[in-house]
Amino acid sequence: MGNKVFCNSDGDLLIVPQLGELMIKTECGKLHIEPGEIAVIQRGHKFCVDLGSEGQACRGYVCEVFDGHFVLPDLGPIGANGLANPRDFLHPTAWYEDKEQKHIIVQKFLGSLYKADLKRSPFDVVAWHGNYAPYKYDLSTYVAINSVTVDHMDPSIFTVLTCQTTEPGVAAVDFVIFPPRMAVQKKTFRPPYYHRNCMSEFMGNICGQYDAKPDGFKPGGGSLHSIMMGHGPDAPTFKKFSESKGDPAVQMPGNAMAFMFESTYVMRLTEWALKEAPLDEEYTSCWEGLQSNFDPNWKPE
Repeated sequence: MGNKVFCNSDGDLLIVPQLGELMIKTECGKLHIEPGEIAVIQRGHKFCVDLGSEGQACRGYVCEVFDGHFVLPDLGPIGANGLANPRDFLHPTAWYEDKEQKHIIVQKFLGSLYKADLKRSPFDVVAWHGNYAPYKYDLSTYVAINSVTVDHMDPSIFTVLTCQTTEPGVAAVDFVIFPPRMAVQKKTFRPPYYHRNCMSEFMGNICGQYDAKPDGFKPGGGSLHSIMMGHGPDAPTFKKFSESKGDPAVQMPGNAMAFMFESTYVMRLTEWALKEAPLDEEYTSCWEGLQSNFDPNWKPE
């Protein structure tokens, strides 16, 4: 961005890089993030994003929330520790530049962008205190909780950060990850079961193969299943895990990391997403091989 600065008056930004490193310069200091890490920039903070190295390609995902802030989920019966632990979140060390040089600030306010010239760098905060500061988090430090008996767990158990609404138990957005973890459940279909959801599910893939669609969900891609739209594993995945015997302990999904922005709100697609972005026109074909396996005479072993 060079001498161009951005400030969002509308909400907080959750940044999920997928390719390339980012150097985020904020009023509180610098944050260096790379794929496998995330950063949160709260409403009202001025910041500038530069590439980690010259000529490097970068891409990723950004989630914006307009009401409330990202917080850690309540652990409830899990107890004192687990999931994303507070000690693993890092705030920047104070840093400043005393630069008399023209800067351009772009301010987002009520969905519109405004521009103004500054005579000097806005990153002139020598020191700060408090807890309203940008932060980063390494997803590899996440402590996954899973079933050790039976049943596939609701993916909410993998929530890293949440932004709750005024309605108890309903989130404006949950940021959920699917990290490498052990699957040890017995007599259980281990991939996500077929379901409809009262939440909108936007999924992204940071790296590796997503276990429910190993051939159809590439790193850097995204999928959106809106409220009450049925979905689940592709036909080959269903066949593989339905016929597997012995319930061996396996690591899922191996060297991979997918994530989900799950929201109680309906997500409206932009014209670019509908008409210009690369679309998988054959997405629904992954379920065409599914057949009814209902047997009224079947009994559990």
